[in-house]
Amino acid sequence: MRFWDYLRDGDAITLERARLWACALLIAYVAVIAYLFLTAHGLNDYQGRPLGSDFSNLYAAGVEANTGHATDIYVPAKHLAAERAIFGANTPFYGWHYPPFLLLMAAPLAQLPYFAALFVWQAVTFALYLGAMTLLLRGAKIKDRTWILFAAAFPAVFANLLAGHNGFLTAALLAGALALLDTRPLIAGLLFGLLAYKPQFGFMIPLVLLVTGRWRVIGGVALSVIALSLLCTSLFGTDIWRAFSSSEEFTRTVVLEQGRTGFYRIQSMFAWVRMWGGPIPLAYTLQGLVTLLCGVSLFRIWRSDLAQSIKGASLCIAAILATPYSLDYDLMALAPAIALLAVDGLALGFRPYEKSAIAALWLMPFLARALPALTLVPIAVPVMIAALALTLRYAVSEKTRPLFAEA
Repeated sequence: MRFWDYLRDGDAITLERARLWACALLIAYVAVIAYLFLTAHGLNDYQGRPLGSDFSNLYAAGVEANTGHATDIYVPAKHLAAERAIFGANTPFYGWHYPPFLLLMAAPLAQLPYFAALFVWQAVTFALYLGAMTLLLRGAKIKDRTWILFAAAFPAVFANLLAGHNGFLTAALLAGALALLDTRPLIAGLLFGLLAYKPQFGFMIPLVLLVTGRWRVIGGVALSVIALSLLCTSLFGTDIWRAFSSSEEFTRTVVLEQGRTGFYRIQSMFAWVRMWGGPIPLAYTLQGLVTLLCGVSLFRIWRSDLAQSIKGASLCIAAILATPYSLDYDLMALAPAIALLAVDGLALGFRPYEKSAIAALWLMPFLARALPALTLVPIAVPVMIAALALTLRYAVSEKTRPLFAEA
């Protein structure tokens, strides 16, 4: 049998093998995290980085906000000084590139000791992630709870645990909004609106809501964003918005265009072009083409008779592809897509290449950072483009395959 036949049929991908992979990865995650804590010195790991690396950024921002210096988070030199005051003089810079909305979580967390805050952040957002995934899959009537194993062992989970990042929250908001899209449209809109703390993931969501005429959802989005904006202004003042606006040039030029974060860490077409030495205009052009492709694909998919499971999966994939700035821990947003594609296949039979696409999406975050770092060969963007193209093919070639979302 030829290689492409294996990919088409996916016969080598069995539940037993998948369970073994998931269990092996979970054991490895526990071992690595235990090693980091056992070899730590104070708040820092053996390499001098704060444990929960990127969470140190959120914690320091909360400290600054609580001491009346919220605008300092948008001044790199001042924010670095605040981080080093907490974690030591050799702490690397973890920049704050978020709108002020995330301060609503950072400020209360910074009232706790660092390790307590890190534990609460990880535990609560991970629980929200699993809870939202349960809600998303509630109509599938899945008796086997193995999906929880795959949700926990998803390699992007490990990236978030190491970095103390917000990927669990992003996945929870996406999964929750998709789960309630048809039954509780206002609440779904509120959840989509909360994603405003990661505005780069918001390119495709308004498009889908507009082309499907989901006006109550749009109203929920507007209400959510307005409420967040008013709350931030009341707590941190109007200057916080000017500081955020002024910081955007640094984020665009230094972090994105110059790749201070490391192009191998950024999972976008823009970063792919820059990693290979392409000029900035070419990177923006090709990223723009990918974003356009995402928009056209979603328009065709969401206007089709495909099951809501496939439509939801396509939105999660396109949300990441459409932005020039997403890192490996942001690939948590693929978790709802993987789950929706899997339950669709289990309920109605897997289409050609569908098993392979699901497996590739699930495993890809394991190599998304390491492979381009070692070889300059990106993997995330090609895998996601292939998966989105597959869902677009379903919309073009198939009639409705009703699933639980239409029941």
